[in-house]
Amino acid sequence: MSKKNHFETEAIRTQTETSQFSEHSVPLYLTSGFVFDDAEEMRASFAEEKQRDLYSRYSNPNVNEFIEKVCKMEGAESGFAFASGMAAVFSTFATLLNAGDHVLSCSSVFGATHGLFTKYLPKWNIECSYFNINEVETIESLIQPNTKFIYAETPTNPGVDVLDLEFLSALCKKHNLLLVIDNCFATPYLQNPIKHGADLVIHSATKLMDGQGRVLGGVTVGKKELIREIYLFSRLTGPSMSAFNAWVLSKSLETLAVRVEKHCENALKIAEFLENHPKVNWVKYPFLKSHPKYEIAKKQMRLGGNIIAFEVKGGIEGGRNFFDSIKLCSLSANLGDTRTIVTHPASTTHAKVEDDVKAAVGITNGMVRISVGLEHVDDIIADLNQALN
Repeated sequence: MSKKNHFETEAIRTQTETSQFSEHSVPLYLTSGFVFDDAEEMRASFAEEKQRDLYSRYSNPNVNEFIEKVCKMEGAESGFAFASGMAAVFSTFATLLNAGDHVLSCSSVFGATHGLFTKYLPKWNIECSYFNINEVETIESLIQPNTKFIYAETPTNPGVDVLDLEFLSALCKKHNLLLVIDNCFATPYLQNPIKHGADLVIHSATKLMDGQGRVLGGVTVGKKELIREIYLFSRLTGPSMSAFNAWVLSKSLETLAVRVEKHCENALKIAEFLENHPKVNWVKYPFLKSHPKYEIAKKQMRLGGNIIAFEVKGGIEGGRNFFDSIKLCSLSANLGDTRTIVTHPASTTHAKVEDDVKAAVGITNGMVRISVGLEHVDDIIADLNQALN
């Protein structure tokens, strides 16, 4: 990011070059291909002697603008944007890994990522091991000679656990491994893993980056030489982001800071309310002092994010009653929306995760994940309160 401009300014003022029409707001570039002046320009462009857009599966002005903004926000050298968050995760994995490699991951990951680790990567003779997020002292013993990188979410989905990025980075440097971090819950506004030693950072732009539940998108940013390989893989396999989605997401980034500030303000108040509610067993939110990694969260995050995990008393029956009693909040598997969303991870996002794995990362039948929105906080609390009661 530019030294002279703050986060919010870069988010708003980083734009594609103005066209001959002198528009103030960047237009949509809905085109599959681009034209050339002559045969030599076409040859030089495809030979990458001249940097320009060739075909929208490779790059597009709207997509380029979105990527540039995220790179500035994260302090990254380069990036590539994808059709969804999981396209970003898979394409990053597929680029970095070869048959016979090993991945070491935190045990608490998104259900679809777990599916890649357990169902698909083994088909290509790629192994995956999990480390317990509460036993970081065991991580080093799990590193193998064929380990390629350490992968982690922080905060994690759905348990809202926090990992020490500097600790993971030091471990990776010691063993010559890459560090790949999913920064979706925090967003670049709250946390910058590259500053703490990460090599690559992945986002599901579908979540807080969009912020209104409209479009899908994903992005990986980081070291230029690694992104170059991800670009070449993606250029061939075609998981690229659409120009329309990039246009929507780039405009959304202009308000990311102000939105996330309010999300976090609401979330902390709701977490404090839940922590004192008689129908709740426990609450996890990074900026609650009761969070086991509160000090680490304060060290590497600006604010606590908009995701809260808590457990309703009464197990599966208590959870069912809670969800059936919700009136204002939405029942959905999405997150990062302006509207508050309540989710039951055990039966939705993590339904296909093995029971023993769910238990190991604290996904109980009574666990609720709240994506706190931008409604008035008193209205959100009132709805949660009546549903709990």
